[in-house]
Amino acid sequence: MSINLSKGERINLSKEAPSLTKAGIGLGWDINATDTGAAFDLDASIFMLGANGKIPNDQYFVFYNNTQSPDGSVKHLGDSLTGEGAGDDETVEIDLSKVDASIQEIVFVVTIHEADTRKQNFGQVRNSFIRIYDNATEKEITKYELEEDFSTETAIEFGKLYRKDGDWRFQAVGAGYKAGLQKFVDQYAS
Repeated sequence: MSINLSKGERINLSKEAPSLTKAGIGLGWDINATDTGAAFDLDASIFMLGANGKIPNDQYFVFYNNTQSPDGSVKHLGDSLTGEGAGDDETVEIDLSKVDASIQEIVFVVTIHEADTRKQNFGQVRNSFIRIYDNATEKEITKYELEEDFSTETAIEFGKLYRKDGDWRFQAVGAGYKAGLQKFVDQYAS
């Protein structure tokens, strides 16, 4: 049975799913009918951080133009330009057994491409979620549905995986920002 999380809640994946090594991370959303005159393009990005809170090098920033981490542990399965349809809009596969030992945290961010130019924000997006499932069985372990009103935000940190006491844990973050992807690149770059 999947565990539904609220903003700020955490789960110990090593205890809830002890056999989990290959995780699927599904991110989803729906777009409200709007008249911004431009299509929406939401992008999932993954930042693999060391103990200092920074990416060891640019290759640990995984997104639509760099779809795999250098250790082969994280794979972004592609950019959904429309977000149409039910279920996951973008998917990330993580082999927890391959994550470089120096990586302590894996942060999942979703941004709206060219949000300022297109006059778009997350107030025009609904049914946003992040979920973690076992890639081998496709059994969902946990899900966090973002229910907050992000009426001015153009970027959201959905959640993060992190190591603690030798276990992998997940935190539902749900923090919104009036910024683009560059804000996170600047924040996490070495």
